[in-house]
Amino acid sequence: MTATHNATEPLSEVRHSGPTLPLSGRTKDLVGSMIDSSTSLLAAQSHDIVRFAMGSPADEAVPADEFRQIAGEILDHTSFTYGATEGEPRLLQLLVDYLATTPDPSTHDRLVITTGGMQGLDLACKLFVDPGDLVVVESPTYTNGSATALSYGAQLLEVPVDDDGMQVDQLADLVAHTHKTPKAIYTIPTFQNPSGVTMSEERRRELLRLAHTWGAVIIDDDPYGLLRFAGTDIPTFQTLSPGDPLIFSVRTFSKILAPGWRVGWVDADPSLRQLLINGKQAMDTCTNVPNQHIVAEYIARGGLEDHLAGIRSLYRERKDAMLDSIERHLGDRVVTTDPEGGFFLWVTLREEFAEIDTRELFEIALADGVAFIPGPALSPGGRFRNSMRLCFASSTPERIDEGIRRLTSSLEKMAR
Repeated sequence: MTATHNATEPLSEVRHSGPTLPLSGRTKDLVGSMIDSSTSLLAAQSHDIVRFAMGSPADEAVPADEFRQIAGEILDHTSFTYGATEGEPRLLQLLVDYLATTPDPSTHDRLVITTGGMQGLDLACKLFVDPGDLVVVESPTYTNGSATALSYGAQLLEVPVDDDGMQVDQLADLVAHTHKTPKAIYTIPTFQNPSGVTMSEERRRELLRLAHTWGAVIIDDDPYGLLRFAGTDIPTFQTLSPGDPLIFSVRTFSKILAPGWRVGWVDADPSLRQLLINGKQAMDTCTNVPNQHIVAEYIARGGLEDHLAGIRSLYRERKDAMLDSIERHLGDRVVTTDPEGGFFLWVTLREEFAEIDTRELFEIALADGVAFIPGPALSPGGRFRNSMRLCFASSTPERIDEGIRRLTSSLEKMAR
């Protein structure tokens, strides 16, 4: 029965008989993120926790003093008004100049500044994904990205990952079983979140070939590519197929400067630029202008490359510390990846730990003072129950060892 209102009855006293909110059909596909929710969960804890959960730069890796100085020197009335939707002109030009020194040069007409990498993913799905479209994702994957595709009504196809990235050799057969043609292929090809692995050049070339066969766009999400601390660079999709309209690249300053800036960019075919601007104007009008001005000035002062060199060294030390600690405390009872850059290790339980569900382990480990992301949170289908993602970037070697010691204790409790 619908609630009615007597004109003499105060609105505050109207009785409602049940839910009446006219929710859209898409709300059923708004699945949320355990990764992001862990920030609030950890903030609510009162005991000491070693935090391997969030993929965040180390506090000491953020040049906060320089940012404060820049903000005090340059912010004026031009920083506190609306900005151009495509991005502040100075930041765009400085970004073009900086990218010219990297393996991924670009041009002004290909770039749009976004509110972090996540807005880039949202814009990609807004432009390319209709309800019912097939979108290929890695398995495991960054489920914030796959959740974005779901929010636009996508049907997801999970493709396994090994030490050379997405198993592209399985892709055609997996697609054939769906009786659909993919509309988009979402990949994190370099230092993948969550596994840390990197897609080989051979697989990148084959993925490009398949994308052209199907007319599918490759959503190339690469927050970590500038954080290589070992090995040799592998050509990007843009390098392998310059000017390819089927490559939509998403980048961000979140992992190389600070996630709180919420400043990123997309690099896409110039024919898409006005659509990107139109799509962004329906979201936030423009990315935070003061933050763009500070990031631009930081780049202009020439500190970015030295900063990157410093954090590459820092993260290599921490990755090595985590692998060493896992070897000492856990040995052959787990298998881990060994990334050449980025933030993450992927850990799979074996032997007496093989039957442990990391979702159940999470509660025990949190009480014991260590946090991680359980494997099922990193698969749209809830796979990888005996795996977990550990972030090595945000903890010192001493804290890393303490965290692995606590995690080992929690695992041993569950295995008894």
